[in-house]
Amino acid sequence: MDPDIRQELHRAVVDRLRGLHDLSPAAIETAADEVFQRVEKQRRIRVDPEVRAAIVAGIMDDMRGLGPIQALIDDDQVTEIMINGPERIYIEKNGVKTKTHLRFRSEQDLRRAIERMIIPTGRRLDEKLPFADFSLENGARVHAILPPLSFGGATVTIRKFLQSIRSVYDLARLGTLDAKMALFLEACIKARINILFSGPTGSGKTTTLEVLSACLDPQERIIIIEDAPELSLRQEHVVRLLTRPPSAEGAGEVTIRMLVRNCMRMRPTRIIVGEIRGEEAMDYLQAQTSGHRGCLAVIHASSPKDAVMRLETMALYAGLNLPAWAIRQQIASGLQLIVQHEQLNDGRRVVTHLTEVVGAGESGIELRDIFGFDVDGVADSREVKGRFVAKGLPGFFPLFRQRGVPIDERVFA
Repeated sequence: MDPDIRQELHRAVVDRLRGLHDLSPAAIETAADEVFQRVEKQRRIRVDPEVRAAIVAGIMDDMRGLGPIQALIDDDQVTEIMINGPERIYIEKNGVKTKTHLRFRSEQDLRRAIERMIIPTGRRLDEKLPFADFSLENGARVHAILPPLSFGGATVTIRKFLQSIRSVYDLARLGTLDAKMALFLEACIKARINILFSGPTGSGKTTTLEVLSACLDPQERIIIIEDAPELSLRQEHVVRLLTRPPSAEGAGEVTIRMLVRNCMRMRPTRIIVGEIRGEEAMDYLQAQTSGHRGCLAVIHASSPKDAVMRLETMALYAGLNLPAWAIRQQIASGLQLIVQHEQLNDGRRVVTHLTEVVGAGESGIELRDIFGFDVDGVADSREVKGRFVAKGLPGFFPLFRQRGVPIDERVFA
């Protein structure tokens, strides 16, 4: 059908809906049928049933607030939606990024979709604060940034989480790790080992943390600290603390560091930090070394070595004038395990290292791999061939017995 006629039909249905109080799917269908019949009679044309359905679906998506991307939000196989201005929408599916045929009709339509996403969260996004992080009702994480910071139109990144991943063994089924690693990580959670989930953006850090949280004791008092509500825990005794951006006058900001300090007074059994990115690293380390066992946190880093280096550097931001060796000693005393993630060239997400923090030496933090992913090669199809390998028994293995968590030494063979 001629695009101009299709656009005319779309506008005519929208005009017909204005002023109606009932905007249910049935009411939209009825109004659309009336418009189609009138236009067909006036223009002596026949509107194809597929075109009818597409126009009605598009209008319903507009009514729901997210326009052309609503179908992508509803598609469980789409893990990421990247909107680069109104006319370029990309998705990630099965680890592969592709451009879609979808588009917003204008920058104004895209802005309206962003507004409808952010208004329920109470966050700001305007000329004075032209970027924001927030979450949708379904748990998807959203980052939005407006022009002129984003050249060519508003840019939105929506990261979804696969609903099919419910346990660490689902990760094993997908090839993210193997069964031995899954057993070991479950035991670490139950034994309240302090764990840092590390990796680049989009490598699966938060997903691994979330599925492992299913192993937490329901009797524990769990405090989650995040910039936006992202983690979804199944336990009942969960307290969520969220940061707050400054007001238009520049006042009232609440940072991750403030919340970490506050949660220490809230009788936590378990502290979970959604992402360490600044001076809160020092407070996180002090929580680990002051008797709060089983702390979990996420950090962006390309290797276990880089993760501890970033943790050390960010702890220096706290301005306590501590020497580097003292911070390294805190890292070695508190942090016990690093779970390193990577997204391979074929799109697959893999836990490449389970690395133990052994101690602090003159040259820095000493690390030792417990499990690793050894790459054997790359097939013609770009599939990365590799295998998970046990490297040896962790030094904190006696803690499993002390804390009543059974695990067979043969897991590490």
